[in-house]
Amino acid sequence: MLKQLKHSVLLALVCGLALICAGNAFAGHHGKGKEKKPGILLVAFGSSEASAQVSFENIENKTRTSYPDTPVFWAFTSHIIRHKLARAGKKLDSPEVALSKMADQGFTHVAVQSLHSIGGAEYHDLRKTVGGFKSMGAFEKIILGYPLMSTQADMERVKAAILNTIPKERKKNEAVVLMGHGTHHPANAFYAAMMFQVQLTDPNVFIGTVEGYPDVKVITALLREKKIKKTWLMPFMSVAGDHAKNDMAGDEEDSWKTILTKAGIKCKVVLKGTAEYDDYVDIWVDHIGAPLSHF
Repeated sequence: MLKQLKHSVLLALVCGLALICAGNAFAGHHGKGKEKKPGILLVAFGSSEASAQVSFENIENKTRTSYPDTPVFWAFTSHIIRHKLARAGKKLDSPEVALSKMADQGFTHVAVQSLHSIGGAEYHDLRKTVGGFKSMGAFEKIILGYPLMSTQADMERVKAAILNTIPKERKKNEAVVLMGHGTHHPANAFYAAMMFQVQLTDPNVFIGTVEGYPDVKVITALLREKKIKKTWLMPFMSVAGDHAKNDMAGDEEDSWKTILTKAGIKCKVVLKGTAEYDDYVDIWVDHIGAPLSHF
């Protein structure tokens, strides 16, 4: 609880400082007759893994293709990732800094698109940031788009994406285990809800999480109960980053691959994040259209 409180205070301070620094830029932005200048800000947790950049490139390419007349910018919510990238010579802004820069550049309408999988803590922190800029009048209009799984319509599209991206060589008596991140936030319930809906069509598809429920113990028990002998391990995260490479597919004792192998279940690993598949990316990109339609 203390850690969460400290994080909330830090977020408020960072957001406040960003707004103060950009304060001069906000003045006079909304005079009558000012030409409308829309922009898109894509916001992800981020990754320092070079191999994960293909996911971000796919999202950006699809976004630019779908909205060719609207400039696209990026921000990472993870300060740890941003610092790692900065040491490697790559500069990524926080949402607060990115929005301040957009205000300074004269953007009047901004569609902020969350690239998170669920509306968890990261998404709600982003909502606070967007709310701060809205209350300060930084833009004529700023709207936050939904994450991947938000509505029942989203869930149906994600279900289709899961079923469409299962390797073709997988046999029906083999399981598919998708590993999501998971969270303490109530939105973690989306993972179990998604698994329920997918299993109505394919009962051998399972969705677990690293830091939430269902965890790997639950998934292992379910596989053993069904006497599954082989499973395909796939990330249920936008990028195949550190979690996918280590927590899911690593050789350590606590990796999912090791735990399942010791349980007598052969594992076949697929290291591709969901954002490498257009089936998933199209959902995020379509969510951008909702804010833009209100501009």
